Amino acid sequence: MSKSNQAVAPVEPVNTLPAVDALPDFLKGKDDRGNENVGDQVEIPRLKLLQKMSGEVDKNDPNHVEGAEPGLFLNKLTNELLETIHVISINFMVEFVVWRKRENGGGKQGSFSTRQEADKFVADMGEGIAAQMDIQENHQHLVLVYDENDGKLRSTPFIIDMSSTKLRVSRNWNSQLLTRGGERFSTIWRFAPTPMSNDKGSWVNLKAEYVGFVASEEDYKRAEELYESTKGGTIH
Repeated sequence: MSKSNQAVAPVEPVNTLPAVDALPDFLKGKDDRGNENVGDQVEIPRLKLLQKMSGEVDKNDPNHVEGAEPGLFLNKLTNELLETIHVISINFMVEFVVWRKRENGGGKQGSFSTRQEADKFVADMGEGIAAQMDIQENHQHLVLVYDENDGKLRSTPFIIDMSSTKLRVSRNWNSQLLTRGGERFSTIWRFAPTPMSNDKGSWVNLKAEYVGFVASEEDYKRAEELYESTKGGTIH
């Protein structure tokens, strides 16, 4: 038996909810009750160096971010834009990412700790589908970032992905860290955008500049704690 057509009243948005942007006084000083079981089950935000082709820069792209320009850093979790960043490097990992080629629709298909695992994953797709895939080496740098306004360490760590032309930057940074000796998380570095070009076009790359040793014991201990919690594991 067919159902008769009935008009459905539109749902009006509720604009009288008792919610405010600023933290009320009665909530200040409260602990994190309700988050006891979260542990490390949170997403570490990524810092992305924007390019001319980035969707966030294109005003006609659904991912457009107001104010986004090539050479700015984007906090992909909050869409905050940063001009330069000062970081403490905590950890480093290599992954091999399988991407569907852009002309075939694009999209990340998986990530693996070795090239052999990535090759097998693609081969198992079959010859026709495998031809649509690319395997890309990616370096993941887990960092703590200083707030450029007050000079304090941000509470949340970040991941900086380096692939393609940034692999050289990543390897150079690792070499500098090793050359200076000591713990990886004992120094502060500045990342600034660097214009690059060749016969294929122009883009923005990164440059790592040594600033100095961590002078705050509190900052050092935070970096040490993050290192201890991530060593030997993934930093996704």
